Amino acid sequence: MSAVCHPPLSLRRGRVHEACGPGAIGFAAATCAAGQGQILWIREGWRAESLNPVGLSAFFDPHRLLLAATANQTETLAVAEEALKDGAIPLVVLEITSALDLREGRRLQLASAAGRTTGLCLIPEGMGSNAAQTRWYCTSLAGTDRADSTPMRWALIKNKSGTLGAWDVRWDHAARRLDMVPPVGERPGSARAPG
Repeated sequence: MSAVCHPPLSLRRGRVHEACGPGAIGFAAATCAAGQGQILWIREGWRAESLNPVGLSAFFDPHRLLLAATANQTETLAVAEEALKDGAIPLVVLEITSALDLREGRRLQLASAAGRTTGLCLIPEGMGSNAAQTRWYCTSLAGTDRADSTPMRWALIKNKSGTLGAWDVRWDHAARRLDMVPPVGERPGSARAPG
């Protein structure tokens, strides 16, 4: 049995959050699906891999997605800061390729607060900013029992205004929602399952 999962995706509005790990793109896609309105996704244009909006259609309508390709991280931060400050787009996702210093992270937070816009930085592991409101480590779980979606573990590893925790989740493609997945051994039919 699964329950619709809202707490992990209630990223505080007017703040910038971070996600890292091999499942960070999936976290960002689910975050985009949870919101309304346009999404601005900023990444450096020189990178070999690209983001295909059609590939995100299992999560949300790709027509909501605006892609911005920048020359370097300095330009990425400038575009993100302006978009966050403007407030016209409710969610700004930016891919960071090197560590942010406290000044850069603080500028993003101030812009996000001014525009009441949510920011999500996808960062390399170990390169988080001290200014981030929350930081999530996202990875897939082994031993999936269903072929339609890979279970993921989203661990809240930094939280400026609450406790830390971890959630096992799976995207339900048919219902287009995120479901909580009970830990292995506590699933229906297992020896430790409740009831």
